[in-house]
Amino acid sequence: MKISIMGTGYVGLVTGACLAEKGHEVSCIDLDAAKVDRINRGESPIFENGLDALLTRNIGKRLRATVDAKAAILDSEMTMIAVGTPFDGERIDLKYIRACARTIGETLKSKPGYHVVVVKSTVVPGTTDGVVLSVLEEASGKRAGADFGVGMNPEFLTEGEAVSDFMEPDRIVCGGIDERSRDAVEALYAAFPGVPKLRTNNSSAEMIKYSSNALLANLISFSNELANLGAVLGNIDTVEVMKGLHLSRYLSLPDQDGNGGLRFPPINSFLMAGCGFGGSCLPKDVSALVAHGKAVGVPMDMLQASLTVNARQPDQIFRLLAKHLPSLKDKRVTVLGLSFRPDTNDMRESPSIPIILRLQKEGARVTAYDPAAAEEGRHLFGTGLAIADSLEKSLEGAEAVILITRWKEFERVPALLASLSPQPVLVDGRRMLDKGSVKRYEGIGL
Repeated sequence: MKISIMGTGYVGLVTGACLAEKGHEVSCIDLDAAKVDRINRGESPIFENGLDALLTRNIGKRLRATVDAKAAILDSEMTMIAVGTPFDGERIDLKYIRACARTIGETLKSKPGYHVVVVKSTVVPGTTDGVVLSVLEEASGKRAGADFGVGMNPEFLTEGEAVSDFMEPDRIVCGGIDERSRDAVEALYAAFPGVPKLRTNNSSAEMIKYSSNALLANLISFSNELANLGAVLGNIDTVEVMKGLHLSRYLSLPDQDGNGGLRFPPINSFLMAGCGFGGSCLPKDVSALVAHGKAVGVPMDMLQASLTVNARQPDQIFRLLAKHLPSLKDKRVTVLGLSFRPDTNDMRESPSIPIILRLQKEGARVTAYDPAAAEEGRHLFGTGLAIADSLEKSLEGAEAVILITRWKEFERVPALLASLSPQPVLVDGRRMLDKGSVKRYEGIGL
């Protein structure tokens, strides 16, 4: 199938590269000519495991990038919209969605034959049918269902694991205004045999995406709230509590080897305490759903509570620091991890941001280190933040170390701290390290 994709960000480029890998002919559309040139050279503009290899294999063959939206749409059977939907505190901003729909509609005006438009961006329920479809009909002068199809195909990609998530999906949601639209979306994924495919309407498809992210956010905040209570009550370790929870039959399966062991589903990783969730999806999507509910008169109290718990969670870092450093003025503090999760350079809504800002406000001398997000950190904080170019250098002279991101490289921290004298206090914001591996250890929920 010939596919055009509007947007070459995290969702659009991964989707395009993966579909090309599966045999489709894909044109990725972007207004940024420099970005387009970079992609056409096989260079990924984003940090994502496995994406560079996909570009190398497919650019110039089944995959290309272009600034010519009209030509790409005319030469394709399906156009996917994969642009950003930023949240302004009250509602998601649909200006990029509307602009894409208008460009597609104006192009369809002169295109003979049937074309399918599929929304890949995360939009609140009712957007595809109520906004995108209307703009398409207005700009094209044609009628949805008769002259073109409209579908909604949400993404379930985890940054850092997006390529593997796309290539090995747990489900594929095929939303559409009619059977013909849903048939087209399902045909796009014919090369994914055995994967459950749910056919539904567009609004339900949109809600499935929000429901998925809302569940994960709630699990994280649930874990953090229990951890905070346990820390105050004393003699409770949230890591052991969560292990006990994971052992329930609801959250484990018998191992297939028949030796009495257990297998644990990936969702258990969200039932762990830490310094809060971040990224481009969970904070924005949960906030948007809360605002959308409020706009239609439905209070979303549970989801709002999840956001409230998350916003307070960085405070736990400072509670633990205060046990060793009552004043942070002129204290040398190292922050390990800038990105909101490992295997990505994305710092959007990362807990590292409020933590660093508060450290600086309280007079600490802050040094940060991240294996991938150093450039993003410099862009965000400028010269106000020292960023080390190695883990070893970041720890030199530190009086306190705060671990914020679960980078595998940080498994070396205990050994590195053992060689320092005096040893700094380590505040493990992810409970990543064994509490007995560091002489002066503090951890969330301990």
